[in-house]
Amino acid sequence: MTLDFERDGAAHLAGAAAPFLGRLRALAEALPADRAGLRLHGVDGLAELLASDALGAAAAEHLGPATRPVRAIWFDKSAANNWALGWHQDRTIAVRARADVPGYGPWSTKQGLLHVEPPFAVLDSMVTVRIHLDPVPEENAPLLVAPGSHRLGRVPEAEIAKAVAACGTATCLADAGDIWAYHTPILHASAASSAARHRRVLQVDYTTADLPAPLEWLGL
Repeated sequence: MTLDFERDGAAHLAGAAAPFLGRLRALAEALPADRAGLRLHGVDGLAELLASDALGAAAAEHLGPATRPVRAIWFDKSAANNWALGWHQDRTIAVRARADVPGYGPWSTKQGLLHVEPPFAVLDSMVTVRIHLDPVPEENAPLLVAPGSHRLGRVPEAEIAKAVAACGTATCLADAGDIWAYHTPILHASAASSAARHRRVLQVDYTTADLPAPLEWLGL
């Protein structure tokens, strides 16, 4: 099944990151290899790399020319560091400082970075891209998405299984250098890898929105 970004909430861009694999793999060498999900901030050259026309094109096509990256998370599944992630929506953003703004909360701290759950409209105006550094066949823990679930709004935890059953499941296979782009609120999951090799993914959130003052995106 070929997924359509607007209809299904996700799209595959084969080879879109291939010209950047050398730089991305060099970046990977400098990152810890024992973290389930590493939130990246202050990494030299990362913001410039992710703001490039090629890597940001998947988001800019849907959000417009003012699109910018505001959060990056590094995933590295391997034989020594493996995990599964159940069905969920991404519901938090990273900000510079806490401020009591109506509609923003609850608050949390993840790896020393301040996060908050914003109004759903903020998430609904974002695009997430996953940049693959390694091949992701069926046995190497591909992303699973529930097509069309990005149109359901905020799905309560107790209703996620029902929503996934209604939408069905699509498997996002990838080659090294591929990009998967999806509407940030789409329901998604992944299994543990059964392959004895790396499954390195750089996940980046893009937006054009400004947060209500005094809140600011943390950025990269």
